[in-house]
Amino acid sequence: MAYFEVVPAGPGLNRPPANPCRLLDFGYLVLADGERYEADTGEREVLAVLLGGAGAFTVGGRDLGRIGARPNVFSGKPHSAYIPCGMHLAITAHGRLEAALVSAPSDLNTEPYVIPPERVTSGTWGAANFARGYHQILTLAGQPDLPARRLIVGETFTPSGNWSTYPPHRHERDDLPREAYHEELYFFKVSPPDGFGLTRHYTAGLDAAYVVRDNTILLAPHGYHTVVSAPGYTTYYLWALAGNQRVQATVDDPDLAWVARTVPMLKALGH
Repeated sequence: MAYFEVVPAGPGLNRPPANPCRLLDFGYLVLADGERYEADTGEREVLAVLLGGAGAFTVGGRDLGRIGARPNVFSGKPHSAYIPCGMHLAITAHGRLEAALVSAPSDLNTEPYVIPPERVTSGTWGAANFARGYHQILTLAGQPDLPARRLIVGETFTPSGNWSTYPPHRHERDDLPREAYHEELYFFKVSPPDGFGLTRHYTAGLDAAYVVRDNTILLAPHGYHTVVSAPGYTTYYLWALAGNQRVQATVDDPDLAWVARTVPMLKALGH
C-alpha cells in the first residue's frame, strides 16, 4: 500500500511517521542559523537537496563548501550534494536551512560531489492543461558523469489548475525496456502556502485521493499516481526513485494512455 501524511517541520531531522518502501527513505532537515546536523550514511547513499537557505557541508572530512542560495523551492534551481555510503556528513546552517535528504541502499565506492544549479536540466513535460515544469537533479539524462547506485531525483512544478504525472503511470516491475521497478516519493510544497492540490494513487484493490498541502508526502512502492493543482495555486513536488537499476521506464494507465499521444498535436497548436 502507499502512504500519505504530513511530515513534521520541527528543528532537526524530521521523518514521515511511517514508510512502506523497502529501498527509499526520506528526511526533512530544518536548521536555524548556526545549527549543525551530523550523521553517518552507513550502507546508504544520500542526496541532500537544498529546498531553502544554505549550509556548509563536510563529507568524509572533505569540505564541500557553502551550498545553497534559493530562498524557497519556487525561486530557481536547487543546489544539491551527493553523499556516498560509508561517509560522515556534517551540515552547518548559514541562516535558516531547509533540505530534503533522500536515500537508498548502496555499495557504490565514489567521491562526494556537489550538483550546482547550472547542472540541473529543466523543461516542460506534457501540453495544454497537463503541462508542467521540471528540474532533473540526479538522473542519467544529460548527467552521465554524476554517479549514483540507485537514486534518481528531480522536481516538478504544476501550474494553477493543471495536472501532472499525466497520464498516470506506474513502475512496479522489472520488464525492460517496457517497465522498470522503482519505488517513488513525492514531497510537496504549495504556493501561495494556503492553497492545495490533490494526488490520486491507485492499483488493484486501492483507489485513494489525498489533499496536497505544504510538507505532505506520498510514498508509493507501486501503483499509478497523478497530481493536480487547485486553480490559483502552484504545487511543487520533489520526486525520488529507487529501484534495481537507474533506467527509467514507465507504463501509462491503459485506459488513459491515449492522452499522451495528443501532446505533439497540442504543442503544434501552441498549447
